[in-house]
Amino acid sequence: MRTLETTVSCPVFDSFRVRQVAGLFDVPIQERATERFCVEMPELDEPWQIGLVVGPSGSGKSTLARKLFGPRLVERQSWPEDRAVIDCLGDLPIKQITGLLTAVGFSSPPSWIKPYHVLSGGERFRCDLARALAEATEVGGRKSEVGNDKSEVGIGGSDQPTHSDRRVPTSDLRPPTSVLVPLVAFDEFTSVVDRTVARVGSAAVARAIRSGRIPCQFVAVTCHYDVTEWLAPDWVLDVATGRFTRRRLWRPPIRLEIYRCGRNAWARFARHHYLAGSLSTGAQCYLTVWNDAPVAFCAMVSLIGRRGRWRVSRIVTLPDFQGVGIGMRVLETIAQMYRDAGKRVNVTASHPALLAHCRRSPDWRAIGVRKTGSQNTRRFIHNYRGSPGRAVVSFEYVGGRD
Repeated sequence: MRTLETTVSCPVFDSFRVRQVAGLFDVPIQERATERFCVEMPELDEPWQIGLVVGPSGSGKSTLARKLFGPRLVERQSWPEDRAVIDCLGDLPIKQITGLLTAVGFSSPPSWIKPYHVLSGGERFRCDLARALAEATEVGGRKSEVGNDKSEVGIGGSDQPTHSDRRVPTSDLRPPTSVLVPLVAFDEFTSVVDRTVARVGSAAVARAIRSGRIPCQFVAVTCHYDVTEWLAPDWVLDVATGRFTRRRLWRPPIRLEIYRCGRNAWARFARHHYLAGSLSTGAQCYLTVWNDAPVAFCAMVSLIGRRGRWRVSRIVTLPDFQGVGIGMRVLETIAQMYRDAGKRVNVTASHPALLAHCRRSPDWRAIGVRKTGSQNTRRFIHNYRGSPGRAVVSFEYVGGRD
């Protein structure tokens, strides 16, 4: 732990109106306006991964952050209007770039090939995060693979404590790694997105960092106190009070409800799926909602000629809710429901997030790899779409939950 003292100041220009304000509100006129800060901060080699600098607007957060973090503080950046976002994340290999975008909750390939300015506020926020982390990865000299870990999202409940004051023991903090990782400080964190996106985005970036998929120490600088539980920082500096606390609260549970629905629900999700094929007329469809808002869609179709076998035709999570494992938890819940009914469930995909999860999870077993994809050989199946030229992997669901 170290104590940092810093003084920031700016000139006060003498003018008629300045003297008017000084007289009306009894403001003393000095040559310079001065503010002094004395704060405690952890050392970089201490066992922490995520920090939070928070305080109301005008409290000096950004000024203090510039003094504390210097060039490592990421402020608003411009994006070219004539390039896709996938082309604006430095010289990292494409596998790392797509993994990084997925890790921060931006998992929609159709949006990866669009320019930044046409994206939604939530998608732009995720892009800003990914770009900052990509630049830090390049500068830090550590180019590690980023993927996806096992879902941690509850369905209709949570295995996490719901008491907001429950804290993670210090012994649970990840120890400092022997390899130097970069520090990223992100100013105006979640300031330009609605609060649902802010909470989910905070949980997504925290999940990616703590799992090791994004190797860095991350500091969020924000005026929004509501992200604290969702980001679950190892330490918090409240600039308004000057108070430094070490704490890591449990993230609030995400309680989802899954309903059988009609094919018309697909219209809301179709443009976010990486396949352009239309939905099968024989699909059994399921809609997932969180706080009465639709968040995910899943469609199941039977395998023709294979009794009791079903495959996942579509699984889509809306962009604002990506990055916290909702899609895979929904998929596994539905797959378990079919398995309980004596059916077998397969999924064939090329999306990096889904493949990475299934490879790591004991609930899925790889049953086939097609490096050149599959052809549209089943011409008698209405709306069937193969994957020619696109490598795909097939898995069968073999897990089960108590």
